Amino acid sequence: MAFIDQWLAACRRNSSRLCLGLDPEPERLPAPWTHETSRLFDFCAAVVDATADLVCAYKPQIAHFSAVGAEAQLERLIRHIRERAPGVPVILDAKRGDIGSTARHYAREAFERYGADALTVSPFLGRDSLDPYMEAYPERGLFVLCRTSNPGSDDLQALGLRDGEQPAERLFERVARLAAGPWNRNGQLGLVTGATRPHDIVAVRAVAPDLPLLIPGVGAQGGDLEATVRAAGDRFLINASRSVLYAAPGGQFAAAARDEARRLRDTMAELAPL
Repeated sequence: MAFIDQWLAACRRNSSRLCLGLDPEPERLPAPWTHETSRLFDFCAAVVDATADLVCAYKPQIAHFSAVGAEAQLERLIRHIRERAPGVPVILDAKRGDIGSTARHYAREAFERYGADALTVSPFLGRDSLDPYMEAYPERGLFVLCRTSNPGSDDLQALGLRDGEQPAERLFERVARLAAGPWNRNGQLGLVTGATRPHDIVAVRAVAPDLPLLIPGVGAQGGDLEATVRAAGDRFLINASRSVLYAAPGGQFAAAARDEARRLRDTMAELAPL
């Protein structure tokens, strides 16, 4: 099944637009696992078990595993998601951005080694940095960084561009327009847009009305959930990570993660019914 179809099916089945980010921090693991890098799988797997019926996707962040030599735990975690949450897609958050043979190796890493259904990518090098993924894996998804939630994103993403006599547009709007048009050769592209700037989500929607939006920034980053949902249109998934993973310390972390995930899911459903 192509990624977007798989994601939409998971949305309907779990009545959810919640994407759960799996970003384990060894120092925040519950006792007696605190600082134990060998326990990243155990922590994340328990959260997956507690939330499998509440989410439309999981988004493991590769650096949280690779920084401590835990790539094998990430592979095991994705297999665990397949077993415990069948049909729920995995978006590997790696923000890859290169061309040629390097991009082909990144694609193989994401889609063969880890078995992800989609990958976050940087568009800074242009279309030929996306083509190797789409050529070799036409049914896998790519989420293109567009308007991110970090304060420094204004350094580049908000720069104004002018193309001949055409009206000026900001760089992130150009990315959105290209992703909705000539870049989207297989119909499996989406955009990453941050919840901290809902007015810019509206601007993205004006040029890319149908692309899926992966929206981080709700929860620990302080994005306004209601404003974000109202700006996002129909096709979106909102990511929460730390606010769910660390909803409570100690041995009750999985139950607390379930409660917070259910609260977010139900709030989104009230604001924008599926």
